[in-house]
Order: sequence, then C-alpha cells, then structure tokens
Amino acid sequence: MSSNFDFAIPLILKAEGFRPGHTGLTDDEDDPGGPTNYGVSLRALRKLGPLVGDFDGDGDVDADDISFMTYDDAVNIYKGWYWRPEFDVLHREVAYRLADHWVNAGPTAMARVAQRAIRAMLRPIEVDGKYGAKTNSAIELCGTNILPAIRSERAGFYRELIAKNATFEKYRNGWLNRAYS
Repeated sequence: MSSNFDFAIPLILKAEGFRPGHTGLTDDEDDPGGPTNYGVSLRALRKLGPLVGDFDGDGDVDADDISFMTYDDAVNIYKGWYWRPEFDVLHREVAYRLADHWVNAGPTAMARVAQRAIRAMLRPIEVDGKYGAKTNSAIELCGTNILPAIRSERAGFYRELIAKNATFEKYRNGWLNRAYS
C-alpha cells in the first residue's frame, strides 16, 4: 500500500463511523446508500457487483453481504475502487481529503470540489467533474496551499446538498466537521 493510502484509510474509516472493536454497521433510513458497514454502502457494493461484493457467497449482493464484510474487505474496496494512483504524488493531507470526499460523495463530486478549489487558487481549469491528469497536476502544483480551498468547497457541497434535501439536515454537523477537518 502507498504511504498516502496508509495515512488516509484510518482517517476515512473513522469519519465513516468505524471504531476498533465495532464495525460501524448502520442502516439509516435517510441514507440513500442503504445499509453501510465500514463506510461501504449497499448501493456502492452493488455497483461493484458479486465478484467484489458477494461476501456471503450466495451469488448476489444484498444487505447480508454488508453484514459479512470484514475490515480487510473494506480496506481492499477502498484501495481498489476509491483510491486513485494519482493521489500517491500529492501531499498526503490533500490526497486524504480528496479520497474522503470520493468515499462520502462520489467521484464526480470529488472532482468538482477539486476543480473548484483549483479555481479558488486562481488557476484556470474546467469544472467538468472528471478527475484526470490536468486536475491532479494542478493540485500537485498548489501543494498544501490548496487545503483551505478544498475544505471550503467541501463545506459548500454539503450545504448545497442540505439546501436541496431538508432530510439531510441531520447530517449537517457531521458533514461540516468532516469538511473542515
């Protein structure tokens, strides 16, 4: 594993509710991802399909697979599906926050946050929601100076989400704490 990934994964898992000795298994009716364990939702696991997510071996991906998922399974999912190799060239604090936003909001939202943060640093870039070499290079050039902009853009993303769906108000404090951490 990369040193950036090794730095980020315990922080992401903590933000997702994992504590040693407890899985963080939740089933919040207001969470569009459905049942979640170690921060991996049923919706995400279904997208990965049975080759990745059929932990109980019955040929499908359902809530039982969320329950059967182990810590190591979750870490492998984060490494294989949420960690971009490009994150390894970034400062670890920056890489962690980008990966954390991907886990919590998806790859398009993460890319838009990154691109808006780059623009806040007065660097031209298209905000297209696609994280590629141009986005990664611009972030790499900014170094840790981009962290306040990433924090601000993440907070703005969460506030906008709450404004669009009042049900998410209950997540406000947790999301904003996560954004500003």
